[in-house]
Amino acid sequence: MSCPLYDHDFYAWTTKQAGLLRAGKLSEADHEHIAEEIENLGLREKRELISHLTVLLRHLLKWEFQPVHRGASWRLSIANTRDALTDHMADNPSLQSMLEAGIDTAYRRARRDAALETGLAESTFPASCPWSFGQMMAEDFWPEA
Repeated sequence: MSCPLYDHDFYAWTTKQAGLLRAGKLSEADHEHIAEEIENLGLREKRELISHLTVLLRHLLKWEFQPVHRGASWRLSIANTRDALTDHMADNPSLQSMLEAGIDTAYRRARRDAALETGLAESTFPASCPWSFGQMMAEDFWPEA
């Protein structure tokens, strides 16, 4: 079922749907699109998890494999990304069940990105993530080659 408002003015659609739900007018609500949007919100949280993991892993790889370039900005980026991951996991504890697969996906991306950013061959970096989530998140963890 097509909903012209949903297709042409998403903001107006969201406002109308929120009003209908708050008023208890469930029969008038656009159930199909509401369900789709709720699912999309969940997917966004998963994508954000993978994005944070990718940034953290990329910086940890560069930290380990380019020790001469280590500096305060890398240390700050790693610390900030750890904080963002901590907050994201606290807000979405069910994402814990997706960590293993998320780390695999993020590491594949981080390995490629680290190779491009450093000019090192991708084969320089381990084929799979060498660290556990706990290691990556530990404030005192700074990988050494």
